[in-house]
Amino acid sequence: MLKQNLQQKLLQKLSPQQIQFIKLLQVPTVSLDTRIKEELEENPALEDLSLTNLNEPEEQYPDRDPDDDNFTSDEERGEMDEFNIDDYLQEDNVNEYGSRYDQNGDDEEDRKEIPFAVQSSFFELLQSQLDMLPMSDKDFKIANQIIGSLDDDGYLRRPITSLTDDLAFSQNVMAEDEEVEDMLKLIQSFDPPGVGARSLQECLLIQLRRKDISDAIINKAILVVEHYLDEFTRKHYDKLEKSLNMTSVELRGVVNEILKLNPKPGDSNEVNSKQMQVIPDFHIKNSDGVLILTLNSKNAPELRVSRSYQEMFQHYDKSSQKDKKLKEAVQFVKQKLDSAKWFIDAIKQRQQTLLKTMNAIMHYQYDFFLTGDDKSLKPMILKDIADKIGMDISTVSRVANSKYVQTEHGTFLLKSFFSEAIQTDSGEEVSNKEVKKILEEHIGKEDKRHPLADEKLTEILKDAGYNIARRTVAKYREQMNIPVARLRKEL
Repeated sequence: MLKQNLQQKLLQKLSPQQIQFIKLLQVPTVSLDTRIKEELEENPALEDLSLTNLNEPEEQYPDRDPDDDNFTSDEERGEMDEFNIDDYLQEDNVNEYGSRYDQNGDDEEDRKEIPFAVQSSFFELLQSQLDMLPMSDKDFKIANQIIGSLDDDGYLRRPITSLTDDLAFSQNVMAEDEEVEDMLKLIQSFDPPGVGARSLQECLLIQLRRKDISDAIINKAILVVEHYLDEFTRKHYDKLEKSLNMTSVELRGVVNEILKLNPKPGDSNEVNSKQMQVIPDFHIKNSDGVLILTLNSKNAPELRVSRSYQEMFQHYDKSSQKDKKLKEAVQFVKQKLDSAKWFIDAIKQRQQTLLKTMNAIMHYQYDFFLTGDDKSLKPMILKDIADKIGMDISTVSRVANSKYVQTEHGTFLLKSFFSEAIQTDSGEEVSNKEVKKILEEHIGKEDKRHPLADEKLTEILKDAGYNIARRTVAKYREQMNIPVARLRKEL
C-alpha cells in the first residue's frame, strides 16, 4: 500500500563556485601558482595578463571605441549573460588585481628564482654504486628489486620472502631466499652506512662494524647495541655499567659513539620533495609603532577573460543560422567564459578573505607583532576571529592552517597564534603559550644529570601563579616534543 506524506528537511548545499573558493582558500602561496597554471591549461578562455604581455604585441588589442560597429551594445551584452564580461577584460598594461597588494616581491631582486642545490637522490646514489659492480643479470635484477623496495629512510621493511615472490611474478626471476639475502648484504655495504637495514639495531650495528673494531670503545658500543639496546634507549645507565663492568667515563664514551650514528641513513642524501619552501602569504611591518599589513603579491595574479573567446562568443551568438553544431560551439564557449569568470571571482574573494582574517589576527595580537615576545600573546581561539570578521569558523581554520606571516621577529604559521586560555591565581587569563614558554625555559636550564620531572615542573608553575595539573604539564611538554625527564638525562 502506497502512502504519501510531507516532510521538511533542512539541507545545506554548496554551489560549484563556493566549492572552488573553499579549495582555493586552502591553497598556500607556494602552491597557488601551480593551481593557476592548471586552470590556465584547462580553460583557454582564461588568460594570465603577465604572460600575455610577454608573448603578444600591445597592438593586438588596441583600445576600442564604444560606438564602433564591432563593439557589443549594453543591450546585447545584457542578453549574453548575467554578468558583465568587460569587468574581467583588463587592459594589457593595467595590474588591476595586483596594485592594491604588497609590491615588495615585484622588484628585480625578488623576481629571481631561488636556487636549489643539484643533488643526487638517495636511490640514484645506490643505483650508481650498483652499476659499478660486476655481476650476473640475475643478481643485478635482485639487487635492483631490493633498492626499489627500500623506504625513504633507507630501511628494508619487506620480508625476504615477499621480495622473492615479487621477483618471480613481476620480473620472471626465480630466486632463492638465500640469493636475496646475499644481495641484501652487498647493498648493506653501500653508502650511506646503515642502508638496507631491517631494524634500528641492524642499522646501528652496520655502521659500528664499519668503524675501527680494534678500538675498545667501538667494541663495547657494538656490545651495547647488540645485547642492551633496550636499556640504552631507556637510559638505564646504572644497569649498563653493572652489566658490562664499565666505569661512568667508559660508558660516556660508548654513549657518545652511538649517538654519532645515523638512525635514518636514507635521509642523509635524500632531497625531500615533500618539503615545500615556506613563502609567507602576508608581511607585517612596524612603522614607528604602527603595524602595516600587506598581502604577498603572488596572491594577486593578473588574470582576465580571453578577448578572443569573448569575440568568438559574440560572433556565434549573432549568427542568424544556428544549427546543432553551432549551438554546441556557443554552449562550449559560454561554459568556458563562465568558468573563467568564476575562477577570477574566487581568486579575488580569496584575497579579500585572507586580508580580512589576517587583519583581525594582527589587531588581536597587536602586542606580540610589536614586541615578538611569546608572553604577550593573548588567548585566542578560532571563534574569536570568526566572530570579529563575521565568517564561519571553518573559513578561519582553512586560512590559519596553511598560511604564513613574515614579521621582523620571524615567519610564523597563523595557526601558532591560536591558543587556549589559562587563569592565573590573580584571576588574569593568559595564553597557554606563555606557560609553554616558561616550561621550555626551565627545561633548557635544568641540570641534565638530574632533569626536572613533571611533578617538579608543576610545582615551579604553581609558584609562578599558574595552577595547572601535572597531566596538563605532561600534555604541554609532549606538544613541544620534549621527552620525559628520564630520557633527557645525560651522563
